[in-house]
Amino acid sequence: MGLKVCKFGGTSMASAQTITAVANIINADEERRYVVVSAPGKRYSGDIKVTDLLYQCADEIEAGNLVAFKETFQKIRARFTSIETEIGKELHIEAGLDEAENAILNGAGRDYCASRGEFLAAKIMAAVLDVPFVDATEFVRFTPDGSLDEKTFEIAAEVLKEYPRAVIPGFYGLGVDGKVKTFSRGGGDISGSIVARSVMASLYENWTDVSGFYACDPRIVNSPKWIPELTYQELRELSYMGANVLHSESIFPVRSAGIPIRICNTFSPKDKGTYIVKNSTRDMRDYVVTGVAGKKGFTSITLEKSLMNSEVGFVEKVLSVIGRRKISFEHLPSGIDTMSLVIDNEYLKDNALEDLMAEMKAVAQPDKIYAHENIALVATVGHGMAKNVGTSARLFKALSQAGINVNMIDQGSSELNIIVGVENEDCADCIRAIYEEFLGGDENEVF
Repeated sequence: MGLKVCKFGGTSMASAQTITAVANIINADEERRYVVVSAPGKRYSGDIKVTDLLYQCADEIEAGNLVAFKETFQKIRARFTSIETEIGKELHIEAGLDEAENAILNGAGRDYCASRGEFLAAKIMAAVLDVPFVDATEFVRFTPDGSLDEKTFEIAAEVLKEYPRAVIPGFYGLGVDGKVKTFSRGGGDISGSIVARSVMASLYENWTDVSGFYACDPRIVNSPKWIPELTYQELRELSYMGANVLHSESIFPVRSAGIPIRICNTFSPKDKGTYIVKNSTRDMRDYVVTGVAGKKGFTSITLEKSLMNSEVGFVEKVLSVIGRRKISFEHLPSGIDTMSLVIDNEYLKDNALEDLMAEMKAVAQPDKIYAHENIALVATVGHGMAKNVGTSARLFKALSQAGINVNMIDQGSSELNIIVGVENEDCADCIRAIYEEFLGGDENEVF
């Protein structure tokens, strides 16, 4: 018999009705033994996620605005107590809310505050299923630099072997200071992956509000093709570039153990979903591109210098500048006398771009340095690209015919992807042009 770990996202935990549906899904398969949950998400358009309310609470506490904090926390309290009332079962949620509010008021910290949505949602789900609740702080550990501590898997294996079934809150663990620490937003997917590897699950099911991955964003292309299977590599490329079905970092724990992931739809549980696997079972000769995804809001900084290729340490000088400023870069396209750094605009607020370029100029002394702001990156992804001649030519011909100017080109050495930089306003048109070239047609699957 297999062992499955299930992670349910915010839309799956949004209301008493969806929580009841989740319980039915879990109980329908005795192999679903470990359940990881997110905080309640939006119930309808215009609704507010519980985690967003909790971050608002943290902001109000930091600003010393206790009146506003009380008002916001009351909204959270009303949300959880209404779930308890609608479920019609005594879940003792008021006690958990009181404990959380008092701890926040007494300085428990921003991460603790943000984590309480998952904590309380897991308490509810454990009570509904009548299975043990296991807090993530019992085994999820972070290193001093904030990354996941590899000891987590060993500790988790020891803790969870005591529980044939359990419900676990996602999104957080324990920092080196002994306080609650959270992953980045969407990190509940990572929590589910951690549990799956720790118990050596046969399958990690990630339940959300879509029936798997599609070849591109349905908001850009109407009824895009469904992808029945992706490799870990393809998933990471597409997730990072804006396909937000699954957190891009969630594959790392399960990939090392070869555990497949299945993306499932809580609201249509009989759908096949999409499987994420180590090695594709598809014949790469039968398809070229798996999917297309894009992300806006980048800046490209270009440095030009004659004989750059013969100057030892030039790249190191440039990278040392962003390293000191704790800035990461997305891509590093280069030529014999040029190099560019593509950086997320989040790092370049409040005159940071000007300061960064000035320091680069002082340290590396380029002949010329300039920036191209408001760039969107569009990734065309697929293992089949390496096996099909003329992929790049088809891609750039499609963009030319669509009248889209390409500002940057970067192709991975594995030939898994081709990334182009275009103006922000051209992002959607770029995706559509590439999709129509490689994936246009009436079929509802990639192959």
